Amino acid sequence: MAEEKTGKKTSVLDTEPLPILWKDRKRYLGMPLSFTRYMVDDSHFITKIGLLRTVTNEVLLYRILDLKLSRTLGQKLFGVGTITLFTADKTDNQLNVLNIKKSEQVRRFLSTKIEEERNKRRLAGRELYGAAIPGMVEGEIDIDGDGVPD
Repeated sequence: MAEEKTGKKTSVLDTEPLPILWKDRKRYLGMPLSFTRYMVDDSHFITKIGLLRTVTNEVLLYRILDLKLSRTLGQKLFGVGTITLFTADKTDNQLNVLNIKKSEQVRRFLSTKIEEERNKRRLAGRELYGAAIPGMVEGEIDIDGDGVPD
């Protein structure tokens, strides 16, 4: 534990969380009646699912490779859309952000934020291209197509 000038002991767990830049819920018929929540802070996309048992999933923004917005006729009628995030994450390489309002504005916001985060870390797109494709890591290439890396 560290001591401040006031003499109080502080912990690394006492730090303030990053401010939330955007948040929404999964919606049914345009209303937020779900226990699925989506949030974006300065460097993470966070999904929280559940009421009694909550599962939290975080993806670093710079690891998002591509975005896709889709809107069915029903979603258009209720003013919502679904954004699919294609990531370089091992656990969730495809993350669906279901039925969120103002989906076009959110897609543009995420795209801008992802590029800012990549520029901040000095990453170019070419450094991430093979990251989400299985078999691109050396030793995992299946040359003869039998399903076993050669």
